[in-house]
Amino acid sequence: MPQPQTASRTRTHLRSIVLEGWKRDDRLWDIEARLTDRKDQDYPLASGLRPKGEAVHGMWVRVTIDADFNIVDAQASIESMPYPGCEQVAPAYRGIVGLNLVRGFRRSVGEMFGGVAGCSHLTELLSSLPTAAIQTFAGEQLDTETGGGGKPFQLDRCHALDTRGQIVRRFYPRWFSAPGTEPGSAGSPTGFFTSKEEA
Repeated sequence: MPQPQTASRTRTHLRSIVLEGWKRDDRLWDIEARLTDRKDQDYPLASGLRPKGEAVHGMWVRVTIDADFNIVDAQASIESMPYPGCEQVAPAYRGIVGLNLVRGFRRSVGEMFGGVAGCSHLTELLSSLPTAAIQTFAGEQLDTETGGGGKPFQLDRCHALDTRGQIVRRFYPRWFSAPGTEPGSAGSPTGFFTSKEEA
């Protein structure tokens, strides 16, 4: 982090989460996620000592989705684990086939795999898939457009892209909706920002 440190410190743990989006030749998409935990010192566990640098957790999940974010296939694997038997739950994650990544996905995953019904690390990894899928699709069309002419997906999904705000008024004027107006009634954003704001 860029902020200055106020005390000396020693790293003890590293969690790595990597997500990749793949465009397939069959008009489907693969979203892959991998989680790895490593310790910077030997790590005593009830199941035995895990040497420094050796993965304590190593797991991945792959979902195959269509252009509407529907999951048509899913695979999960647990390759490194603190206790034998953790890997036995991985096949249960095929149960997400049929879900949609951007419509109630995280809620459904929590209901399906909460507590002892799942692996807390795999379940956490699944929560990263929706935004990774959106970013995977992002280069397929201008972010000001949608295939059916509807509101771009990203609007009203984060602070900066609030359709009542100045950023949307500037970059997505069609969808700007100031209090008491309908989307698109604000007109051209030209000249909206002052020279001080643009600097």
